[in-house]
Amino acid sequence: MFEPKSCTYTYLLGDRETGEAVLIDPVLETAPRDAQLVKELGLRLLYAVNTHCHADHITGSGVLRSLLPGCQSVISRCSGAQADLHIEDGDSIRFGHFALETRASPGHTPGCVTFVLNDHSMAFTGDALLIRGCGRTDFQQGCAKTLYHSVHKNIFTLPGECLVYPAHDYHGLTVSTVEEERTLNPRLTLSCEEFVKLMDNLNLPKPVQIDVAVPANMRCGVQTPPS
Repeated sequence: MFEPKSCTYTYLLGDRETGEAVLIDPVLETAPRDAQLVKELGLRLLYAVNTHCHADHITGSGVLRSLLPGCQSVISRCSGAQADLHIEDGDSIRFGHFALETRASPGHTPGCVTFVLNDHSMAFTGDALLIRGCGRTDFQQGCAKTLYHSVHKNIFTLPGECLVYPAHDYHGLTVSTVEEERTLNPRLTLSCEEFVKLMDNLNLPKPVQIDVAVPANMRCGVQTPPS
C-alpha cells in the first residue's frame, strides 16, 4: 500500500490459515485504510512494525492500537523510541506459520532494521536499501560507513532472488531483488570510501515533516495521536 505525501510503502503480511498478520511501516494518515483492509480480509493484526524512527511521516502504529485492539507496536530497541515491543538483531516476529527475522541495518539511523521472511524469499529493508538507492545519512545520527557495511553484511548476503521491498520509492518502482541491488545499485556498488564521499556531499534539503515526525515517532508506538 502507498502513501503519496511521503512516498511510503506499507506492507501487510498475513497467514491465511490462522488469520494472524503483521503490518510494516504504517503511516498515520492511512492507518484507517490499513485497518479496514485487515478487517475486510478477516485478519487479526498482531503487530504494527516500524523499520526505524521515520523523519518524513508520523507512524500509524499508535492509532492502529486503538483501531485494532490486540495490536502491538514494535520498533528496534536501538531507536530509543517507545513501543509495546522492542526488538533486537536476531529476534523473530511470528505470525501464524510465518516469521520475520530482524536484521540490524543501521546507518540511515542507529535503529534501522530489515525484516526478512523466514524462507528468505523477501526482505523489507526500510530506508537502509532503496531501489537503486539508499537512505540518507546526514541526520538522526546517520553514518554512511555504517550503512555501507550493514547493507553489504546483512542484506546483500541474502539469496540473489530474495525480493527487496523498500519503505519508500520516488520513481514509481515497487520491488527489486538482492541480486539487482548488489550489482546495479549506483551507490552501493561503489567502494566504501567512494560511497562515504558521495553520501557526505548530497546536500539534500531537510525533510519537510522532520520537526514534527521525529518527536511524534519517539512516542507514537504507545500513544494515540490527537485527532
